[in-house]
Amino acid sequence: MKILFTKNIDRTIISKELGDDVVVDCIEVIKTIPLKVQPFDLKNYSLIFTSVNGVDSFFKNGFIPNEDFTAKNYNKIYCVGEKTKKAVRKYGFGTFKVLKNAASLSKFITGKCQHENFFHFCGNLAISVLDNELPLQNIKYKKVIVYNTEEINPLVTEKYHAVVFFSPSGVRSFAKQNSMEGFIPISIGETTSGEIRKHSSVPVLTAEGNTLLSLFKLIRKEILNKN
Repeated sequence: MKILFTKNIDRTIISKELGDDVVVDCIEVIKTIPLKVQPFDLKNYSLIFTSVNGVDSFFKNGFIPNEDFTAKNYNKIYCVGEKTKKAVRKYGFGTFKVLKNAASLSKFITGKCQHENFFHFCGNLAISVLDNELPLQNIKYKKVIVYNTEEINPLVTEKYHAVVFFSPSGVRSFAKQNSMEGFIPISIGETTSGEIRKHSSVPVLTAEGNTLLSLFKLIRKEILNKN
């Protein structure tokens, strides 16, 4: 059995989680390029991060949130995913709210945070859920592009039993030169699964936890038939 990961994953982790009975290849399908952005005043704004790259570029450009909860205009930080939350914590800051995906975050904000203003630090290909929905609710929202994502569009000639995807842009990059039929598509989350369904009629296996470990658990259960 052969599985392709559309992202470079540590081989020791793969071996530990999946064992040695499965052949695993890894290939990068996208690359990210940090951008230089002149820091500006964050006062009166809550901050949204939907990726680790967004967090890293934000702090490396010299932005500093005001985390003093006693201050009137401190910056609340909203994140999508546990990996993004951990990236924020790596720089010494906490998060106000962590949601599973952008759709859940949009629903939370429109339901409970309508009077806040938002800066979303993200890449040029960030999904448009927040951009589409928040302004419709008269919520002040602005994307700040702090990195670019470029598709690599690799041609894959090997045949695989399953292919694992990590982002909508990764799906699009893979689909440019490769058929999305003939293998089981596995996705890290529902947003990525939605993009896969645009290119394939094959049922998608979607990890519940939006994490690498939840992906491995799904593969063991549904592909390798191991608990």
